[in-house]
Amino acid sequence: MSEENIAKAIRYQKKVYLENTSQDLMLQDFAPTTEEEAYSVQRNFIRQLSETRGPVGGYKIAYTSAIMREARGVSAPCSGLMFANQIVNSPTELNVSDYTKLAVECEVAVRLGSDVPVEGAPYTRESITPHISALLTAFEIIDIRPSEAPDDADPAISSIVANISNEGAVLGRAVENWQEIELATARGTMSINGDQVEEGLGSDVMGHPLEALVWLANSLATRGESIFADAIVITGSIIPPTPLNLGDSAIISIEGLGDAQIIVGGN
Repeated sequence: MSEENIAKAIRYQKKVYLENTSQDLMLQDFAPTTEEEAYSVQRNFIRQLSETRGPVGGYKIAYTSAIMREARGVSAPCSGLMFANQIVNSPTELNVSDYTKLAVECEVAVRLGSDVPVEGAPYTRESITPHISALLTAFEIIDIRPSEAPDDADPAISSIVANISNEGAVLGRAVENWQEIELATARGTMSINGDQVEEGLGSDVMGHPLEALVWLANSLATRGESIFADAIVITGSIIPPTPLNLGDSAIISIEGLGDAQIIVGGN
């Protein structure tokens, strides 16, 4: 893919994002054809948006569960970026009119207390732990926008260029003394309007949620990128995407980490 086509793809993706029109970059003759090209488009269109939206505050990791990979037809995790001003504390109210189709997931979030530098790769769970300052229960906020792609398009590439539909995160309280929590067996639940709708285990996320953080650090390192101190990283779905509608109240809980709550308001 030429530099000219990468630049076209960045401009196009920024345009359709801002106009909230169909995410159809993959139909264009300048669409990326590899994950490396897709990450270049993603990183640069988010960088251009940050000129008005503010800085990036963290990362999302997608397809860390077998259920989500099978549903999307991808073979490995992917990552996206989150704007700092879209990472907020629970409880919070979301305006339904800000989204095309609002959905949420239940995830373990990590707050980094120090840089996770390229030079430390390849990371393991043991070597990345000293960089963690806290764990938190987190909603991932997703906006499911219309998208189009050729039948033979790689779904991972399609997801990466669209920043995997992320629109931020809502965080529960920070748990700094998390080391004794059995994250793999921790049960996560989601209730909507008082009724439990889903549940899952930490082990659904790559066997252990911190393995997703390890994957991210090593994946970024292959592109020459470090994770910055104070970044929030949401590690992937304990509970798959669940739609929310006007008037809904949603609560998620992860054993040992506590709760987070969202109310959906607006017109």
